[in-house]
Amino acid sequence: MNNGDKKRILVVDDSTTMRMLITMTIKKIVPSVITEAVNGVDAIGKIEKQDFDLVLTDIMMPEMDGTQLISMIRGSLNREIPIIIITTKGEEGDRDLGLSLGANGYITKPVNGHELKETILKYLLK
Repeated sequence: MNNGDKKRILVVDDSTTMRMLITMTIKKIVPSVITEAVNGVDAIGKIEKQDFDLVLTDIMMPEMDGTQLISMIRGSLNREIPIIIITTKGEEGDRDLGLSLGANGYITKPVNGHELKETILKYLLK
């Protein structure tokens, strides 16, 4: 399988542990090339340099949070990449704001592997 067959996925989270967990889970689900970013500013730089098939982003991050990142992806970058929000359970406002800004879906922390798999496949197989 060459890189052309693999999905390009961007995982944005300021927690190294969370990025590692999500990355390991994704690799079990779908052949992929995963790029990690530590916050929205880092993610924007990566999105400007390459195309992605999917973005998973935390909401609460330093420098540029997930809602600002979603706004920029949909606004000034004008990209139609599917975006999945990763939010702490109970943060309904964050989820609703992210979806209103153009995110496609969300999953809650602690991340459930089965839920992550279903959500990722839903947007990668469209």
